[in-house]
Amino acid sequence: MGASAHAPSRLRQAAVPVLTVVCLLALWQAAVDLGWIERFLLPSPTDVVAALVEDAPLLAGHAATTLVEAAIGLACGVALGFVVAVLMDAFETVRLALRPLVTVSQTIPTIAIAPLLILWLGYGILPKVVLIVITTFFPVAVNLVAGFASVDPDVIDLMRTMRASDWQVFWYAKLPAAADQFFSALKISATYAIVGAVISEWLGGTSGLGVYMTRVRKSFAYDRMFASIAVVSALSLALTALVGALERLCMPWKREERKDS
Repeated sequence: MGASAHAPSRLRQAAVPVLTVVCLLALWQAAVDLGWIERFLLPSPTDVVAALVEDAPLLAGHAATTLVEAAIGLACGVALGFVVAVLMDAFETVRLALRPLVTVSQTIPTIAIAPLLILWLGYGILPKVVLIVITTFFPVAVNLVAGFASVDPDVIDLMRTMRASDWQVFWYAKLPAAADQFFSALKISATYAIVGAVISEWLGGTSGLGVYMTRVRKSFAYDRMFASIAVVSALSLALTALVGALERLCMPWKREERKDS
């Protein structure tokens, strides 16, 4: 009875987004085919699919470069954000000192700092990774600090009366309390990583989806431009799905909460 009651809801949750996308694509295709929009300004979905198929090997090579840069930068950004959050939670002086710096780091447009990083660090992978770290560590650090502070003080007092060490308080109370916010931030940072890699590749490099975009834009091949955008979106969705799978693995109690609800 319970499973059958949930089936329509799950079917609807899967069908509505798919139908929405299909309708938008059909409207887009019709607008181009009927001449409402000139094809050289906006290629149709079928043109984009044809470009994807034709340039599949080339796109795969560029996508691999972008994905490697994004993965390295994301890993470093998450590690930096975690360390900064732990230090800000443990020491009030560090929190007061780093809070304005962490905020200011996100007020600088990435498109403005990218040329400077390339000038300072060259055209290799290093400036791209640094730019991704700058854009990804902020959500992790801010959400983890808020998560650590959300722990019930009574829980910490109880653990102190049981002579728990600072490490035990952190591991058994603060870290589980911040896990939900951490994975929410990680999903945001995963999408930032791909976008940051592409932006850095626009300004310098020999491989990557950003380099591919620059080349096809200069040749006015907008069907290939949209194909590369589709690949960027697919990579972002894939990383977000991977983070979701990791979240379910690390937080099995959430599955039980969903079943109970």
